[in-house]
Amino acid sequence: MCTNGVNAGQLKSTIEQIDEAVALTRRWTHRSFHLADDGGQKRTAEKLHQAQSLLDDVRALLGEAAEIVEYETESGTDVTVSLV
Repeated sequence: MCTNGVNAGQLKSTIEQIDEAVALTRRWTHRSFHLADDGGQKRTAEKLHQAQSLLDDVRALLGEAAEIVEYETESGTDVTVSLV
């Protein structure tokens, strides 16, 4: 469905694809964290752990964005039609 010139289904699908890419990146970061930690590279492991937390935050925000796309599509909020 298009709302205000935006194909909401396509936008939601794109957000979901971004989330999948971030999830994959998070898994690789987690594996790298364990490699660094097991190898005694504590500072590297710490930074990778911080990156994991930030990627978790990104995924949460993407989830919220996907929900908002649905809400705004259903409610039609902030839609303005102008005669030109």
